[in-house]
Amino acid sequence: MEVTQMLATHSLLINTFLGFLVGGFIVPFITAKNPLGFRKASFIYTMTFQAIITMIAFAGIVAVFTGDLGWSITTIIMMGLWAIMMYIEIQKHKAIKVANLQNEETFRVLKSAFLKISALQILLIVVMMGLMLLKAEGTISI
Repeated sequence: MEVTQMLATHSLLINTFLGFLVGGFIVPFITAKNPLGFRKASFIYTMTFQAIITMIAFAGIVAVFTGDLGWSITTIIMMGLWAIMMYIEIQKHKAIKVANLQNEETFRVLKSAFLKISALQILLIVVMMGLMLLKAEGTISI
């Protein structure tokens, strides 16, 4: 029962995270005229991103250990994906934090990078979800 609950929580958090990532696309648009607002909104976005993705990882690890599921290749891929996404998000935040946002060109480049990184993160999550769905259906065996 506990494993089922943890896997359901893990799945719910992933869906919430995907919605959060899609919603994050509005950050550069609502702060289009306010560079300092962009920095603040980006900080809030990054902290929320890290909180949700860490909850996802924790729920997954708890499910692995309570269910004695073992470290399958997909679990290892998920942990690697978590590390990659955290690294990308931290680097994005550092770039926005130290940049001179009063320079219009820098501000434009960072907004564009924010959108591209968000799209990449969504793609990574969707690909992993697809991989897990194919594994659950028995289409692939990893």
